[in-house]
Amino acid sequence: MKKYLLMLTAVLSLSGCGDNTSIVNSWRDPDVTVAQEQFKKVLVVALVKDEASRRITENRIASTNPVFKTSYQYLNATSELTKEQKLKILQDENFDGVVTMRLVSKEKEVNYVPGTYTGMYYGGFDGMYTGVYGYGFGNWYGMYSPNFYDPGYYQETTSYMVETNIFSLKQNKLIWTGTTESQYATDLGQTIDAIMQAVVKEMRKDGSLPPK
Repeated sequence: MKKYLLMLTAVLSLSGCGDNTSIVNSWRDPDVTVAQEQFKKVLVVALVKDEASRRITENRIASTNPVFKTSYQYLNATSELTKEQKLKILQDENFDGVVTMRLVSKEKEVNYVPGTYTGMYYGGFDGMYTGVYGYGFGNWYGMYSPNFYDPGYYQETTSYMVETNIFSLKQNKLIWTGTTESQYATDLGQTIDAIMQAVVKEMRKDGSLPPK
């Protein structure tokens, strides 16, 4: 096993709704890669107002690799700590990296899904029943089938735009950022899995992480 821990590698094995999550855009520092940083202790920060969602998100990421630590374990009194105090805690606890995740936007879109027509009408040619072998009662009966026509309907889709940032505390700067879009999200945990899979895939693509 390599001496350094490659950021986010473990989440590649996670299952989830990855097909509904994709990278919208990303950027990496051209002078440094995540692999080069050799992170050993990384703070995970979910920038959300709801405490339950924050803990679910941070716990989900932290469960993928011992290198990740949840922010609520160290910075739970966020409203009372100054920026300098927070940085002092991270320094004292020997953190060398930070991953932040925040919801950029939540948009709803309503689309019409057209109905389907079975095509079974009398069973003859040109819509007329002719009694020709193979076009008898079985096809004619289709016109009375409840599956004859599946009516259209309106479908509401919610898209979540989430920004993921990776900071190097050693260099005191942002080294990678990416925005993902997730649709049909019904479970927060699985959505987080899918976001991290998309992030890892993009980081392998841009060279931040070595190819699989």
